[in-house]
Amino acid sequence: MMDNDTLQAALAAWAAGEGEHNDAGVSATPELSESGESSDCNDTPAADSHESADSDNLIPRSAAATFDAEAFLKGLDAIFEAHEGATKAEPYLLQAMDDAENAGDDAGLLTVLNETMGFYRSQGRHEDNQWIVQRSIELALRMRLEGTEAWTTTLINAATSMRAAGRYDQAEDLYRQAIDSAKTTLSPTDRRMAALHNNLSMLYSETGRPEQALHELEAALRVLEAASVDPSNDIDIAATHTNIALILLELPADERHTGSSGETEHAGAPSNHMTPPATSSDSPTDNSTPAAAHLDEAMRHARQSLDIYRTAGQEHAGHYASALAGYAQVCLAAGHADKAVRRYRQALSVIEENYGRDNDYYRITAANLVQAQEKAAESELSGVIATPGTATPDAAASSGTVPSGNTPAHTIPGLKLARAYWQEFGKPLIAERYPEYQGRIAAGLVGHGSECYGFDDELSHDHDFGPGFCLWLTDEDYAAIGERLQADYESLPDTFMGFGPKSQTARAQGAGRRVGVFRIGDFFESITGYRQAPPADRPHEWLMLDEPTLAAATNGEVFADPLGAFSKTRQGFKLMPEDVRLSLISRRLGMIAQAGQYNLPRMLQRGDGAAAWCAINEFAEAVASLVFLINTPVSAGYMPYYKWRFAALRRLSRRMAARLPGVCAQLEDVLRLASAACFGGVGFGEGGKGAAPAAKQVVSIVESICAEIVAELGREGLTDSDETFLEWQRPYVEEHIEHRDACLMSL
Repeated sequence: MMDNDTLQAALAAWAAGEGEHNDAGVSATPELSESGESSDCNDTPAADSHESADSDNLIPRSAAATFDAEAFLKGLDAIFEAHEGATKAEPYLLQAMDDAENAGDDAGLLTVLNETMGFYRSQGRHEDNQWIVQRSIELALRMRLEGTEAWTTTLINAATSMRAAGRYDQAEDLYRQAIDSAKTTLSPTDRRMAALHNNLSMLYSETGRPEQALHELEAALRVLEAASVDPSNDIDIAATHTNIALILLELPADERHTGSSGETEHAGAPSNHMTPPATSSDSPTDNSTPAAAHLDEAMRHARQSLDIYRTAGQEHAGHYASALAGYAQVCLAAGHADKAVRRYRQALSVIEENYGRDNDYYRITAANLVQAQEKAAESELSGVIATPGTATPDAAASSGTVPSGNTPAHTIPGLKLARAYWQEFGKPLIAERYPEYQGRIAAGLVGHGSECYGFDDELSHDHDFGPGFCLWLTDEDYAAIGERLQADYESLPDTFMGFGPKSQTARAQGAGRRVGVFRIGDFFESITGYRQAPPADRPHEWLMLDEPTLAAATNGEVFADPLGAFSKTRQGFKLMPEDVRLSLISRRLGMIAQAGQYNLPRMLQRGDGAAAWCAINEFAEAVASLVFLINTPVSAGYMPYYKWRFAALRRLSRRMAARLPGVCAQLEDVLRLASAACFGGVGFGEGGKGAAPAAKQVVSIVESICAEIVAELGREGLTDSDETFLEWQRPYVEEHIEHRDACLMSL
């Protein structure tokens, strides 16, 4: 018999309480699919294909005595082959559950539950899936399946469902249980072990832990290479090389990666390798260029992926586009925009050959091509501007010319400067003077200031810029050493790497200081008014916290947090309750409809340019907020205040598998056209006659954005309506709000 502790551990993933996990850095991290690649679109044009949706449901398909499991599975396959899954699959699955249960066939019931889990996950019906997860685990325990492949698979499917639902802590717990089980039920060279590592890498990526994601992908690669008859001809290995290349671009520039020889402790969940073409990855977490070693290694993996496809004769296969797009992304990060353009064009050709143009594969890759073309054009322009006899910054540096004044001859992102300053002075200070607290003090840079978002440049150096970092202590530790540690911090050198002393404005001093020693609770209270995030059952408090405030509390990087107390508190602010997120999505839909779809055209028709201008501003802000909310705060972070809104939106839109990636460029087009649309040619000798064409174009772009939003709501399972006037989408979204607090619902 199983003891109660084992039962509780197995059921931990669907327990009602919200989980928390430690954070490893900024939240804008890339989203990966079941094999670790881009998951923004379906694997094949037949989106409801049973095989692609449920390929990681591996409960053995054996016939039962009284419930015919084979007949059930054949019937389910027939539904999906007929593309009738959307209407017929759920009734069929629910009826099969009843039939298996009435027949007393636990094995058949477990098969049905696992298939249902995969179906609900593929449909984005994560809340409906929770009771399926619970029932599957309870049934497997009752059947005493521990130590069998069926138990391992049930844990894997449950974990993957939890991850898809954004319940990362529960998913990680289940993956760990699956790993323990797999060690005794699967061979070390079983390809399902590689898929386990692959899926855990996805979880780490989605929760801002790229280094751990990389280790899992490397573990998957080792399994595949050991299992493969011919590694040079193995497409699974090629896909893993592409994924490793893209993750390497996400590492901070100063991260010390040991390469593929390092062992990993954990693994993920199985799936097939067939995934959509890779899309553009986000910039590194500190918004700087990846370290040269990372780029070299990423380039090696990206090239190896291409070589495998060529050796295998798979250059016309749909997934060859993944390798091409991944290689293009590495080229772009390395500054070879012209090569990136060629590879993106080649990827588009492969996608069109296999799937046509009317799909997300093509649209996302086309958007990435446009970005690469813009980068290539910028490179060409910079070469034209640097006329003969005019020294470029690089030329000045190479000739030994030093700019006048105190400005350094180089620039460096503030996060990188802060991390280096911590490594050089802060870490040794604690080791030497506070050795007993080495395992308790967190360090990093979070809060107000462009450097905390990774958006600073040389123009940012005129105020509140210079060497510095934060040290965060518990209340108990601060009472013991806080003041003394602050004094020691202030005694550190005020210049470093050519920067400093730190020039601080009045608002960044005293109680508003941005660096130094802090109580954890005081630090978050100074930004948000809360010492820790409000509980999930107080949605009105969450709704009082605006997004820029939450962005300031969750940005930046944590360099060290051995105790985990700071990261746990910070993560609490990232984990916006789902009901609150849905309520905000509904509110944004309402403003987009009101300002962009209704009032903007009316104000333009009235000739009230100032009112139309205001409507465009409201529309742009609501759309930008919606993009961040759709991408989920725990993964994408929060929309920052207006100054950095578009910088953050561009960065998010470049992320691999970002949702609504093309909206940012369309919003910028609206803003570029706004002057002509609202005020015509006034001031340009046109007498206002130029307004009509620009106004028509603005209204057209607004409707295009709204159509994309409706399509994304459908993909997220938040609506089954194709109504493009977004006000009418709000009831569909609010149907998914679980708690009916008045503050969460539309008036």
